[in-house]
Amino acid sequence: MLEVATIFRDCSEKLKSQHAWRLEPVHYRAIDDITKCRTPEIGSGLVWACPNCEESYFVYRSCGNRNCPKCGGEKVTSWLKNRQDHILPVNYYMATFALPEEFRPLCRRYPTEMYNLFFKAASVSLKEVALNPKFIGGNIGMIATLQTWRRDGEFHPHLHIIIPGGAVSPNGKQWLYPRNRDYLMPAKAVGKMFRRKFREEIEKIDFASVDAGVGLDATSVPAEVWKKNFVVDIKKVGNGMSSLKYIAPYMQRGFINNGRLRKYDGHNVTFEYKEGKTQRIKYRTLSALAFMILYLKHVLPSGFQKTRYYGLEAAVHKQKRKGIRLLIMLSRQQEPPEKEDFTVKPVLCPKCKTPMQMVMGYCIRPPPGVRALYA
Repeated sequence: MLEVATIFRDCSEKLKSQHAWRLEPVHYRAIDDITKCRTPEIGSGLVWACPNCEESYFVYRSCGNRNCPKCGGEKVTSWLKNRQDHILPVNYYMATFALPEEFRPLCRRYPTEMYNLFFKAASVSLKEVALNPKFIGGNIGMIATLQTWRRDGEFHPHLHIIIPGGAVSPNGKQWLYPRNRDYLMPAKAVGKMFRRKFREEIEKIDFASVDAGVGLDATSVPAEVWKKNFVVDIKKVGNGMSSLKYIAPYMQRGFINNGRLRKYDGHNVTFEYKEGKTQRIKYRTLSALAFMILYLKHVLPSGFQKTRYYGLEAAVHKQKRKGIRLLIMLSRQQEPPEKEDFTVKPVLCPKCKTPMQMVMGYCIRPPPGVRALYA
């Protein structure tokens, strides 16, 4: 199967010699991990045995880099499985926040500072509007994740925030439902609050101390931007699991997986994407160099937390969330949400396709007589 790793193996040296686009250490690390993932260059692997045909195989380990299209599947499955016990038996909503395009140069140059204030301004805006008794009048929970791409791969930072349908009363003893179960809170009011909070936060950043001499700072943003509507969309998305399934892939994976690559001839890359409005499959062709630059634009700073939990969804409120969950189920006289079976995809025997079992932990090379598998 055609892989992103193949493109980087063929063309990364050409990319590194280019001076038109600046590579950071985190980009070099991503390139290195993607090209080595599940190959002998990774340096170690596991031994798996087939219980059916009794063959043993050495499988090179994954790199674990969140930007690698081969990795992340197990983390997504594990996260969904663990979150099942936290889902409240209420409608869930998704709030989407997008920044005007004038902020994109700042986001590319100062990703940590800009994305941190993006998270802060969006979460505080939702929290303050939800506290208003006209809407809910309590403290909400939020799971927010950052996505930096459009469907066609272009740079477009935005946040998806999953919110349970209701809030904990200020005294912490009641669950308050929104007045209209199809309507959580007014997106227009949240958008105005978000614009104000974002402006307050960006004016606090001393960009000169972060990267002197670049010439980009808060004053680089035209004054007219602050008169624009900051796009916020809030809509009901069904039960908790359906909404979590939607955002889960964004939490651990890059903008494109290997399955979307359609053609690579050594010079140009063609990949498919689904157009948002029409849901039609479209194709985009780029030079290999342009494709790699597009891919690396979505690599976040090392250690950056791209998924964050607020309010009732924060880890510190785990016990409170369990109590609220029980309270809602008792008041509605309903059973807990039915659990789904989230199983990590097994390693299959190449001969009989039977799920194999791991029989030996990490070792630096295939043991004698054990054939290596290349994924």
